[in-house]
Amino acid sequence: MMESTNTQTNVVTATIKDLTANPAPLGLLGFGMTTVLLNIHNAGFFPMNAMILAMGIFYGGLAQVIAGIMEWKKNNTFGTTAFTSYGLFWLTLVALIVMPKMGLAEAASAKAMAAYLFMWGLFTLVMFIGTLKISRALQFVFLSLTILFFLLAAGDFTGVEAISRLAGYEGIVCGFSAIYTALAQVINELYGKEVLPLGNMKK
Repeated sequence: MMESTNTQTNVVTATIKDLTANPAPLGLLGFGMTTVLLNIHNAGFFPMNAMILAMGIFYGGLAQVIAGIMEWKKNNTFGTTAFTSYGLFWLTLVALIVMPKMGLAEAASAKAMAAYLFMWGLFTLVMFIGTLKISRALQFVFLSLTILFFLLAAGDFTGVEAISRLAGYEGIVCGFSAIYTALAQVINELYGKEVLPLGNMKK
């Protein structure tokens, strides 16, 4: 923090420089890697197991919540809302799977899951509008995530397995786009130039 004093009016002006790290790559990696692994399951390559649940709790869940809190400290409303919300999405998704197995609640029906996924799709669609002011890379992440949620909701609502399988493949693409966006931010910051393009929008 730098301070300067105006001797005539005795007014002190303080300039605060933000030296904290960018939390977005952590949040995007937590989201992206967990999304890829879940949707490899949705595409039919392996069953739901502890690997996905553990990723959902710790990396997709807690890491994104931490990133959201860090974004709050950086005065980033979009980042706070996105990372905290999607972190809690992963925690609720794990709870939906685990709680019935523990005898703590009745398992959600397919229609209930369709409503759950539809609401997350609606939320993501609105957040996508916000990305129109940020970057092309985030636009792709949020648009593909919106499509993913609506496909998953349609699969649960109709019971058509092919739709859920399609959602799995689409979700893998979505997850890898988030991973790319995260790692591009890390690499670009380290090299002090745009090595991996993100398509940042002009202010």
